[in-house]
Amino acid sequence: MKRVRITLQPTGDYAPPIYDLLAGGANYLEAVRIVNWNVATPPTAFLLRIRGDYRRFERVLEDSEDVRDYEVLPLSERECHCFFEGEVSAAARSLFENFTRGGLLTVPPIECNDDGSNTFTIVGSDADIQAAVEGVPAGVDVTVEAVGGDGVAPERALDRLAPRQREAIETALEIGYYDAPRRATIEDVARDLECATATAAEHLQKGESAVIAALFDG
Repeated sequence: MKRVRITLQPTGDYAPPIYDLLAGGANYLEAVRIVNWNVATPPTAFLLRIRGDYRRFERVLEDSEDVRDYEVLPLSERECHCFFEGEVSAAARSLFENFTRGGLLTVPPIECNDDGSNTFTIVGSDADIQAAVEGVPAGVDVTVEAVGGDGVAPERALDRLAPRQREAIETALEIGYYDAPRRATIEDVARDLECATATAAEHLQKGESAVIAALFDG
């Protein structure tokens, strides 16, 4: 058995509008994980764990023509489980089905990153994993983040970070943004990342939120 952690960057028909919201397209959502899913037969169903202004996302589900049914199960004022089912494109369905070939297993949750990507672990034989990675459509970027390890799911807080979030936090640490007293500003972080100040601030905020949440999980 092999364990591989990968990141996918779906675009176009591989990234339905609701997915775009979940993966960085809605600044009112702080963190989103796909806890479970069923793409075997239409309609496609998903169970999410959401942190942020989930009531605002609930209104999106209510207004969406592609959503057949949904339910929001609050866990706190800022966190909930959310179930919904509806229609997705054939392309998006094929992307999920690619990781069910042979004896391959996808280990929940799928982490929706704020750069539009998602990260998850797959477990199976070398042949099945290689076939799945090679079977990712040309319109979807795929990155192998890690191979092997002691567990099948991310156990470290750092493993919850999207690549850009981790880069932002590592940069901030290096230049003294987290020192006391602080030796660098958010503008300094943005300059080193070569991005807008607001973008750097968003990467740090969501990354910090993911790390804190990981520390208190369970």
